[in-house]
Amino acid sequence: MERMSFEMESRSCNEQFARVVVAVFLSRLDPTVEELDDIKTAVSEAVTNCIIHGYEGREGIIRVEAAIEGNEATVRVIDKGIGILNVKQAMEPLYTSKPSEERSGMGFSFMEAFMDELTVESRPGEGTAVTMKKTIGRAKE
Repeated sequence: MERMSFEMESRSCNEQFARVVVAVFLSRLDPTVEELDDIKTAVSEAVTNCIIHGYEGREGIIRVEAAIEGNEATVRVIDKGIGILNVKQAMEPLYTSKPSEERSGMGFSFMEAFMDELTVESRPGEGTAVTMKKTIGRAKE
């Protein structure tokens, strides 16, 4: 298994950095452009959730971990922010905890749509860890 991880400040300008670093790491799996775009979109959504919801715009640290095992890519995005009180509710399409900010409530839905597997672990006051998995290369078989 190959692994990599990095930490970054919870700033909007770092969202693009996270998606590019993860994409470069996972490029050794020789993904299609579509597979890579799916992963980059899911990473963007997860990082954006940390910034907007996890830290509510305050400064914090986001940890991104990626692993390759066989042809499966795993990406974890972790914050030590406010956490999610009701994960099941937060994962419902169109649900947003910030309706006044015109949020679409589709972050988790996009992650689920673009990845094969999505797991969200959260504890109020302690933070959230989003784990996403995608098998690379099915389209090539």
